[in-house]
Parts: sequence; C-alpha cells; structure tokens
Amino acid sequence: MIYDIIPIGKPRMTRADKWKQRPEVMRYRAFCDEARLRKIHLPESGAHVTFVMPMPPSWSKKKREQMNGKPHQSKPDCDNMLKALMDALFDDDSSIWDCRITKVWGEKGQIIIRESV
Repeated sequence: MIYDIIPIGKPRMTRADKWKQRPEVMRYRAFCDEARLRKIHLPESGAHVTFVMPMPPSWSKKKREQMNGKPHQSKPDCDNMLKALMDALFDDDSSIWDCRITKVWGEKGQIIIRESV
C-alpha cells in the first residue's frame, strides 16, 4: 500500500509538551492524526516500510533527477520514523516483531508498506 503522507521522525518530548505547543511536537501530533485517519495498516511481521522523503524545492532539476530514489542518509533517523508511525497506529506496539525499513528521496512524501508473502 502507498500512503501519500510526509513521514517524520518522533521528536524527543518532555512532560511540558502536554501543554506547551512546540512546533516539532505539533507536526508530530498532526502526522499521528493523519496516519490514523488514513487507516494505515502495519502487519505484525514481514513488513517492508519505505519512507519516501520529499526533496527540498530549492534543489535544481538536475539534482532532483540524480537523487530521486536514492538513499536518504540524513536526519530524521529511520528508527525514529518507524517509532513515530508505530506510536501513531498502536496503543501497544509490542506485537510488531519483524519489520524492515528503507528511507529514500522522492518527489513527494510517501509511506509505502509491502507485506512479504
């Protein structure tokens, strides 16, 4: 399944974030709401989650063509991105025991989930 949603990493949060409205926490909460609204399904095993990170608009057309589909090797980390997705989808994500993560550049932000048969 392909979900057109810009993936983000889970931010470090403190107790104060319950009432403080820091921009990164508000973006994370909006991401969680959107993930739930789109009813993203993540199986407990055998999933390959690909996070497609949107390329910055400031990049030239040539650079965009070169980087499309190439590994995304800067922040946010893939483990924080998976953590954000799993926290959005599950109250208790301990049932997920097997998952592969890939992070690449793309024209638009997406989360692609493939189940191995």
